[in-house]
Amino acid sequence: MTAFPHFNGSDTYVADSALIASVNAAIALERPLLVKGEPGTGKTLLASAISESLGMDLITWHVKSTSKAVEGLYTYDVVQRLNDARFGEGEVSDIRGYIKMGPVGQAFQSERRCVLLIDEVDKGDIEFPNDLLRELDEMAFDVPELNETVSAKHRPVILITSNAERELPDAFLRRCVFHFISFPGEQAMREIVEVHHPEMNDEMLDAAMKRFYQIRRQDKIRKKPSTSEFIDWLHVLAGAGVSADAILSAFPFAGVLLKQEGDLKRITGRA
Repeated sequence: MTAFPHFNGSDTYVADSALIASVNAAIALERPLLVKGEPGTGKTLLASAISESLGMDLITWHVKSTSKAVEGLYTYDVVQRLNDARFGEGEVSDIRGYIKMGPVGQAFQSERRCVLLIDEVDKGDIEFPNDLLRELDEMAFDVPELNETVSAKHRPVILITSNAERELPDAFLRRCVFHFISFPGEQAMREIVEVHHPEMNDEMLDAAMKRFYQIRRQDKIRKKPSTSEFIDWLHVLAGAGVSADAILSAFPFAGVLLKQEGDLKRITGRA
């Protein structure tokens, strides 16, 4: 039986046993791992942790609302070629010089197995995931301008993240191993804080945790603060030397946690 790389977490990323199992299942099945969860729960950072743990290079594709699937494969700079032909610069007869591999193409052409992150796939248009089905299945794509097929030299470890802004197509989901990262409870949050702020004062942390989860439990909050925002808040509190009493009574630096005017007014009484 073939031995697969095994993810065990990393010193800089707190992963529970279920998440570790999902990563390793995706590696063993050679399928993309689709990770959903609230923004700020560490989905994107997971790719760096996998890369670090497995000793593989990380190639990242941050999807935008304007992104097209083909851009992740390659781009053909036809405008530059036309300009070069017009002004007599470059070897315009060699189309290959105007073909640039995108993140997926780079991962396929890598001489070593790597980790490929397709970040926030749900930001693309509705057909974006479907346009990647063949590439994810066959680990290959065509470049018509060169009349060539680019095939993966080594099948990359693929991590796809989604903020669940919209549903993804069933055909796309069938090709993935799925994991939902739940928002961390207080004990898990303390473990995360320990990674980022190992010298944090216990009394200050207790007060900050109490305030943070009080806000998270309020149903009327439009945008609940995330893990990453909590870590930032702790950094500011510690740097300013804020006392535990002040955290509970005055709510200092509230704008680090709350990013909506209505939420800020609701919690602090001020806009």
